[in-house]
Amino acid sequence: METMSEHVEHGFGPVWDGESRALILGSMPSPKSRAAAFYYMHPQNRFWPVMQALFANSADPADAVGDSPESRRAFALRHHIALWDVIASCDITGASDASIRNAAPNDLTPILRGAPIAHIFTTGAKSAQLYRKLIEPRLTEAGIAIGMTQLPSTSPANASMRLPDLITAYREAFQKANVLENAYWKKLKVDT
Repeated sequence: METMSEHVEHGFGPVWDGESRALILGSMPSPKSRAAAFYYMHPQNRFWPVMQALFANSADPADAVGDSPESRRAFALRHHIALWDVIASCDITGASDASIRNAAPNDLTPILRGAPIAHIFTTGAKSAQLYRKLIEPRLTEAGIAIGMTQLPSTSPANASMRLPDLITAYREAFQKANVLENAYWKKLKVDT
């Protein structure tokens, strides 16, 4: 049975505040994420376990991502992470990035003008490709120059990368971009 493509709207806004220093962009939320109206909510997506491993303060048991959109939003903001997606709407089959057609981009300008975002990260090849094609030219036109790093996808479809590999890749990218200065990063700098 062939699955049909459908036109979908993003359906919920970005997570950010005036203290956000890194912006992480996916492509388009999965059906599970759209149903929950929050980012990376498929139970097998490894985004939140990666964030927990990198940012949670082990001395503070309350500093955890949790399972709810509210707890995950609070965790991201506490660690100065902004979240959004490259695409505002598109035609897509299920959660397949490869099937994305007719993509319309989100406007990142309000976040980039309203927060001290030092670097943008995309999660996966499709979000990076669409960022370069649809968003980067608009930012250039608006006089906004900001670096972007492509991260590996945390989707269960990226089965070639185990959780420890994802954690290492994300840690190295964040360190190289030098965007997040909290106690965890300062400890890493002392230890290495």
